[in-house]
Amino acid sequence: MQVYGSILSGAATLARLLPEQAAEARHEAAEARQDVKLSWPAQHRLKVVRWHLDHGENVSLTARHFGRSRTSVQAWLKAYKAHGPPGLEDKSHRPHKLRQPTWSSELERRVLALREQFPRWGKDKLVVLLRREGIVVSTSMIGRILKRLKDTGRLIEPLPQRRRCKRNFARPYAIRKPKGYLVREPGDLVEVDTVDLRPLPGVILKHFTGRDIVSRWDVLGIYGRATANTASQYLDELLARTPFTIKAIQVDGGSEFKAEFEAACQERGIKLFVLPPSSPKLNGCVERGNRTHREEFYEVYDLEWAARLLRPDLLNWEVIYNTISPTSLSAT
Repeated sequence: MQVYGSILSGAATLARLLPEQAAEARHEAAEARQDVKLSWPAQHRLKVVRWHLDHGENVSLTARHFGRSRTSVQAWLKAYKAHGPPGLEDKSHRPHKLRQPTWSSELERRVLALREQFPRWGKDKLVVLLRREGIVVSTSMIGRILKRLKDTGRLIEPLPQRRRCKRNFARPYAIRKPKGYLVREPGDLVEVDTVDLRPLPGVILKHFTGRDIVSRWDVLGIYGRATANTASQYLDELLARTPFTIKAIQVDGGSEFKAEFEAACQERGIKLFVLPPSSPKLNGCVERGNRTHREEFYEVYDLEWAARLLRPDLLNWEVIYNTISPTSLSAT
């Protein structure tokens, strides 16, 4: 059937242009997809190229606008015209001619065998073993052989062994200090710590400090050894010379604060809090007290370096610190 009628003006031109516009739209969509896949440097170069095309195609103007050299802009334009947006990606800098191996396959197999026999030995040790076998080769060549063996997957490095952690045995009474534990009054928490004193060659003494973190009242002790037994003896002195009731004691994980010391705290109804490993800052109050006693007593006075002879002088210093020294709150 044939239909006759009037034809709109320009319909032929419109019919001819529609396929061209559709093709241009497909081309722009393809370019947009390519832009998403480009790396960040390539996207920046594409931005430079498009700005150049939209602003008069003046290379000098584009270079000044983006702070780039004319040579770079020209190179990007050339790559864009030749390959489109993908041409703006970085090219490989791998040299065209690579150094080829100069060693024999027998040497490579021997190096592999030695390395498998001694997995942790490097090129410096392997070259000595080879020279003992009469194979004279440079250390750098052994290094290149090892690298080639690794790159080709024939040499697999052994996995590092995990360090065995020290086993933490359960404490029968001591616990971590609860987060909700409040310290308000003297005796609520007393920090206890020990310090090694080595004033003379062959002389080792153990200094004990117990400090109440509210009143800063210190009780000091000196012993020849830091054992659970001596720590238990020091606990008796701490309770006897403290002018308030001690409700809780905080210590580190030292062995001297286990066994008898822990049992003595439990017997007296004193809470015992133990610090996590490697956390002396949580006992910072008594750590600062140790420094004070070292700098203001042990390093100042002429002392007899024996526990029995040193104890009277230490007790006298304890009274001075607790009642006279301005650093102690109990002296104010």
